[in-house]
Amino acid sequence: MKKLSVLFVIALSVISCQEDKEKVDLLVINANVYTVDDVYPKAQAFVIKEGKFLDVGSNDELLNEYEANDTLDVKGKTIVPGLIDAHCHFYGLGLQQQKVDLVGTKSYKEVLDRIVEFQKEKNVSFVTGRGWDQNDWEVKEFPTKEKLDSLFPDIPVAITRVDGHAMIVNQKALDLAKITKDTKVEGGEILHKEGKLTGVLIDNPMELIRSIIPQPTIKEQIQALKDAEVINFSYGLTTVDDAGLSPDVITLIDSLQKANELNIRMYAMVSNVPEYVDYYLEKGVYKTDKLNVSSFKVYADGALGSRGATLKKPYSDKENHHGAMVIGNTDFITLAKRLAKSPFQMNTHAIGDSANAVVIRTYNEVLQDKLDRRWRVEHAQVVAPEEFDILNDNLIMSVQPTHATSDMYWADERLGENRIKGAYAYKKLLEKTGKVALGTDYPVEHVSPFYTFYAAVARKDLEQYPEGGFQKENALTREETLKGMTIWAAYSNFEENQKGSISVGKFADFVILEDNIMEVEEDEIPNIKVKTTYLGGKKVY
Repeated sequence: MKKLSVLFVIALSVISCQEDKEKVDLLVINANVYTVDDVYPKAQAFVIKEGKFLDVGSNDELLNEYEANDTLDVKGKTIVPGLIDAHCHFYGLGLQQQKVDLVGTKSYKEVLDRIVEFQKEKNVSFVTGRGWDQNDWEVKEFPTKEKLDSLFPDIPVAITRVDGHAMIVNQKALDLAKITKDTKVEGGEILHKEGKLTGVLIDNPMELIRSIIPQPTIKEQIQALKDAEVINFSYGLTTVDDAGLSPDVITLIDSLQKANELNIRMYAMVSNVPEYVDYYLEKGVYKTDKLNVSSFKVYADGALGSRGATLKKPYSDKENHHGAMVIGNTDFITLAKRLAKSPFQMNTHAIGDSANAVVIRTYNEVLQDKLDRRWRVEHAQVVAPEEFDILNDNLIMSVQPTHATSDMYWADERLGENRIKGAYAYKKLLEKTGKVALGTDYPVEHVSPFYTFYAAVARKDLEQYPEGGFQKENALTREETLKGMTIWAAYSNFEENQKGSISVGKFADFVILEDNIMEVEEDEIPNIKVKTTYLGGKKVY
């Protein structure tokens, strides 16, 4: 009888202990967790309830304290916070899946061959595509339209350079856009050769072509967004900063997210179009758990690869050529003053040292009595010593490490041996501002955040070149790089209290990796694969 009583007491005790445990949705154990939380940087386990991290600690602590509907034993795999791409073109990547892909082409002939094959398969009324880069060809010069004209005399063709700042079009497209040798457009170039149009347009003149390209249908837009989401989740990206969208696309994204047809979190920069600016300044900042509309994307200049970036002194490889500002200085200052009076961020594309000078000095002037505005310089690619001296922590440098390793083959030809020292200087930018937000600028570069990580840390391309790293003094540590892709990127979006680290109260966005990104051999970083991606505690990949 006594024996039965003892067993009964033990059973009651076990039941009581189970009832004392807090019920949660998911308990992750046996993990190598890099939390990116300064207070608790490493952990073994964490608990998720209602889409947020409830507790972070050791296996024993959390197993004793919580009863989970699901327990995930990751058997020692590395876990990092959901990765954030601080500068990309998410919607553009999705649309690119429906166009001719010219990334990686090694000659103009290969470009033409891909267009021909695409048109045979798709038979579209207006051929568009993106991804060519003349710097990757044996003949490193802009192409001309003659072969396009002969292959496509009756179908308009417009294919965009990899950086989005130059375009080659055929005569049919020029005719439809009413572009002649006498057409003039400020903020860019329409290239001529021997008095004739070459078909190459740089920066603002491209808008004349874009205005005649048939707009994607709603069905195509939705498919583009869904296609991009699948790609991003496969690389562990849970938040993306799309650098330039229209109100219509932003509204579509919001509706799809609310219907649970699109789940990725987005920080959407509104394109700098006067009616868009007016609309959102009147509407105000818009924020949900998945969408953040609180900034405008402005272009100061073009790109270095197409010699559209604005330099203080002429290009080293083109006499008397300084590039061109996309927006006039007066217009830029006027817009900056207007936005400074609003709660919105100003995020400005600035590549050349002249453009960066205008942006950094204007930001400092209009924000001098305003704290914690976090206005962003997108790219900050070439910065002169005098601008480095006036950087401060009221500004965010949003940079893309793979640009350095893509451009290093020719950037010194554009800039010369002195200016190149102030280019792609991520460590120096970090030292001056305290944080850098890291992104890819895809589809200009590859989507993979592991390529970003490798370029930041090793300063090498995927061929492991150069052996010692390109301007290695500006490499970031692995810890700095991980922060740049998580908590600092979240900070650049005013979202550091909601995401960017595995911390109590934040969204349960995390990634399980096949390898330990913080310890694997440096040259193995680009080969790291994502095992699983979680958003709000739910598996999305």
